[in-house]
Amino acid sequence: MPSSMELTALALLVLGVALAEPISRALAAARWPARDPVGALLVWQAIGLAGGLSLLGAGLVYGLAPLGNSLPSGLARLTDAIVAGRLPTELHAGRLLALAATILLGARLFVVLAAVTFRTLKARRRHRDLLDVLATPWPDAPGTRVLEHPLPVAYCLPGRSSRLVVSAGVLEVLEPDGVRAVLAHEQAHLRERHDLVVLPFVAWGATAPFVRGMVTAQLAVAALIEMRADDVATARAEPHELAGALRAVGGSAPAAALSSFTTALDARIGRIAAPPAPLATPLRLLVRALAVALVAVPTAVLLLPG
Repeated sequence: MPSSMELTALALLVLGVALAEPISRALAAARWPARDPVGALLVWQAIGLAGGLSLLGAGLVYGLAPLGNSLPSGLARLTDAIVAGRLPTELHAGRLLALAATILLGARLFVVLAAVTFRTLKARRRHRDLLDVLATPWPDAPGTRVLEHPLPVAYCLPGRSSRLVVSAGVLEVLEPDGVRAVLAHEQAHLRERHDLVVLPFVAWGATAPFVRGMVTAQLAVAALIEMRADDVATARAEPHELAGALRAVGGSAPAAALSSFTTALDARIGRIAAPPAPLATPLRLLVRALAVALVAVPTAVLLLPG
């Protein structure tokens, strides 16, 4: 008969797989996140964290099941045995294999996250150095630099020494109100550090690209941070100004030749022009409570006795 620890490991495995696949796919296809991007982003972050805890925790709990009635007690006994220069005799090949696979998966995730972070920071540093040479400060908008290029482009470079960049083409094709709307959108990305929000999902997608739910999560989170920045911008500028700016800037970008980019841009413009009704306050609170519960459940299961 399976022990309580083995049943706990099975429950964690089922939860982790469910979060990585059907639940991620369902959330990505749902319509309510467009009505509450902040809440949806919190749920996505909770799914990523809870899924990682569940999948990694399942292997640890199963591997250490013979050593105690909880993960902390099993780890403590394993540590004492290793310090004494031996392995517990209760750990047969199957248990050791589960522990090794979990450690390898955790190490791979950590290495991928570290590599993605390093490459991103290196690319940003090089980009920032180029901007400091090629772009000039814009007196009308402190902290903004103008790049002498005819193509209308606006973007931000996050980090400690962040940069907000608009091209000369933007200043030519947009009225001042449109430029302010674009700047408000990019400033929202910088202020709320949306680059850090999406980074863990990039790492998960690179770690297990064969799991479609993780790739779907990355795309959904990227769409939600754009919605959130659009909402911040429309709170500071007229919606038609931001919609017009997106048509001018996004429609002339090289990526606009891709049908997927055009579809996403049209969806954003449609949402700005006819914003969906925000979730009622009780539902918004429920979404945030769900995000907390998603992380709390596997954490409690891992720490409490089986």
